[in-house]
Amino acid sequence: MTSTSVPYTEPSDVIDSYVRDHLTGNEALYELDLSALESARPDFIVSQALCDVCAVSTGDVAVALDALSSRPQIIDLEPNTLDEVFADCKRVGEALGFESATRDLFNQLNARRTTVSARSAAIPINERPRVAYLEWLLPPFNGGHWNPELVELAGGIDVLGAHGKPSSTITWDQVIESKPDVLFIACCGFSSERALEDVIELQTGDEWQQMQAIVNARVLLADGNDFFSRPGPRLVDGLEIMAHALHPDVHPVSPYGSCITVR
Repeated sequence: MTSTSVPYTEPSDVIDSYVRDHLTGNEALYELDLSALESARPDFIVSQALCDVCAVSTGDVAVALDALSSRPQIIDLEPNTLDEVFADCKRVGEALGFESATRDLFNQLNARRTTVSARSAAIPINERPRVAYLEWLLPPFNGGHWNPELVELAGGIDVLGAHGKPSSTITWDQVIESKPDVLFIACCGFSSERALEDVIELQTGDEWQQMQAIVNARVLLADGNDFFSRPGPRLVDGLEIMAHALHPDVHPVSPYGSCITVR
């Protein structure tokens, strides 16, 4: 019921330029299909105010409601931390009338997070890798919102991001200066295969060659779209995937997936 003008099939630097130009001009990146919404007659619309780049904003949905006869209730999501993601999952479930199932899901997610955190707590500080989490590569963006928290829970030290803060554009010089032991790449909205295209392109550039010459970092590539970009239950899957990738002797293999080690 939505469409976008963002050219997601283009190279990442083209996507970035397009998005910046549209946001600078206050142009919408997404459109709602009002006729499809009217036909569906929803009781609820789950929306988000976290990122104008990722999906239709709550403000645009609110304007669209004036044209709908069904007057659905908007459930607005804007989590910045893992606790807030869990709370939003609970809020959506309760609004839809699934209190018991929602409570079970909440407890399961929290228990899995606690298990990972407890294992990581036993890792000495000097054995925790310095992790440069990147959620975009052309240009580079540090990991934002809940992702620095995932790094810490998984037994790493995030050297670029801050808990609960949005991602931002950085430079490769900043990556080098952060002296990471690990580059953890989980591009926002991209599968591992799509992100690998950017890595391959980067490997031919001067910035990457300079960085590899100065920083002897492991490069791990994860599926950002499935496990790290979306504020939902699968973030815990991502946490378990990351934890095993950083500390395979401490955290077991995740049944949900794994990272690619880039050579």
